[in-house]
This record gives sequence, C-alpha cells and structure tokens, in this order.
Amino acid sequence: MTSVTSAPVPARVVLSQADIDRALTRIAHEILEANKGSRDLVLLGIPRRGYPLAVRLAEKIAAADNTVDAAAIVGQLDVTMFRDDLSHQGTRPPYPTRLPRTGIDNKVVVLIDDVLYSGRTIRAALDALVDLGRPRIVRLAVLIDRGHRELPIRADHVGKNLPTSSAEKVRVRLEETDTSDAGAPVNEVVIEGGA
Repeated sequence: MTSVTSAPVPARVVLSQADIDRALTRIAHEILEANKGSRDLVLLGIPRRGYPLAVRLAEKIAAADNTVDAAAIVGQLDVTMFRDDLSHQGTRPPYPTRLPRTGIDNKVVVLIDDVLYSGRTIRAALDALVDLGRPRIVRLAVLIDRGHRELPIRADHVGKNLPTSSAEKVRVRLEETDTSDAGAPVNEVVIEGGA
C-alpha cells in the first residue's frame, strides 16, 4: 500500500493591515456606543497580542473622544497562572499585570484579546480580574472569533467572525510582536493548515 503525503497548505491572509485597522476603528466606536461615552472605561489587553490591540483601540477611542487620555485607560492583564490548561501547553513566561492608575473597581472593563477560540483564556482572565478588584461591568472585544467554544463565553465586540476547522490555526501577526520572514514588521491575520 502506498502512502500519499500532501504538500502543506500555504498560509492564507484573511485580514490585511487595512482590514485590521478598519475592524479596530469599528470596535472602538462600538465600545463608546455601548458605554454611552468614555466614562469609567478601562481596556485590559491579554498578552501577547491582546495588549497591543488594546493600545491601538485606546488610541482610536481617544481620537473619537478628545477627553480621553489613551495611555490612562489601558492596562495589561496576565492570565498565565489562572489557566486550567497549563499542563497541556508549553511553558510560557508570565507577563506583568499593569492596571491603569484609577484601578478597575466600579469601572467598565473591556478585556481585549486577538482570537477567541475555546474560551479558556477569557475564563482565566475573569478569574484574574476577581483577584484585582470588582469592575461594574466586564465586556469582551476580540479581533477574531473563530468558533469552537468549550465554555459559554461570547464576545461583545468582534472584528471578524471567521469560521474555521479545528485543524486550522489562526495567527494574528502584529508589528509590535511579530516580523515577517524577511524581518520586516507585519500586520495581518492568516490561517494556516487545514485541507
């Protein structure tokens, strides 16, 4: 019996830099509309790529509302030690958790992540939040929702719904964290694998 091996499927770009920018602009406006302005707003990015997305969203919110200081509403929330799947994943370094000076008590906290998949990262983020304070409201914004949820979690703000097979991988590549094979900054979302 002969075994046939197929060539690897090349990665395909599903969002370009311009697409990411448009999606973040829309999400920023949705956040302002849902919150009825910028009052008590805190954006907490989940490392690695959720944090630069939170910074970009804060800048877009500040551009839409000149009373907002973008740097003052952004923080980073590390969820590494709150994950329930640490034994199933490779070692990952924890990132520092940094809250805005005003904290999160009685604030409208928007968790920001790059890809929503099983929901386990967001469950860990909710556990981490409980240790830090008591927000008035917690919302979730993601650049990509790819489905395949294992927990009853959904995003309030989604850049793009991207139905995928579980054999595929969705990679968000941002200039703050990634470079192309040639070493140049890159801003794109690609799907790798699948048939």
